[in-house]
Amino acid sequence: MTPTVRPLTPEALDARRDALADLLLDAVADGASVGFLAGTGRREAAAWWDGLRLSLAAGTRLLWTAEDAAGRVLGTVSLVREEKPNGRHRAEVAKLLVHRDARGAGLGRRLLRHAEDAARRGGTTLLLLDTQTGSPAEHLYRTSGWTAFGTVPGHAAAPDGTLADTTYYYKRLDPAEG
Repeated sequence: MTPTVRPLTPEALDARRDALADLLLDAVADGASVGFLAGTGRREAAAWWDGLRLSLAAGTRLLWTAEDAAGRVLGTVSLVREEKPNGRHRAEVAKLLVHRDARGAGLGRRLLRHAEDAARRGGTTLLLLDTQTGSPAEHLYRTSGWTAFGTVPGHAAAPDGTLADTTYYYKRLDPAEG
């Protein structure tokens, strides 16, 4: 069965916080450079999700989950809107995570498309994101029409603490497509 993608309100975030923490910890355990190091505990992961509550309530961050029929969170993606007046045409795609058990079935691509479509509907014409250079995510972004525009050597530590390069991507959106 195809997972259901649904937006999260601050209240829904509260209800799914533990499942989201598990998803984040799964990504870290698999070596994804998503801002956390190996040994990150569930409490720290849950607290990170709690920290998104205010931006969700303010509407500066949109957040979706992909859930199976049993309600298990299999993936997530965020769209972070720029608040500065000169940048309201752009947004950042952040924390696109897919549980290891759900990979290879197009869920990451589906979540990415969901964020892109929401951005387009909201009048966003430019999206940005970054990912660890050489990661499997790069294939997804490149084959989804994203353009790499720079790499910063040793930008972020991988979960094992090793400094890794980060590649930045952009995608122009045509509002008429939404």
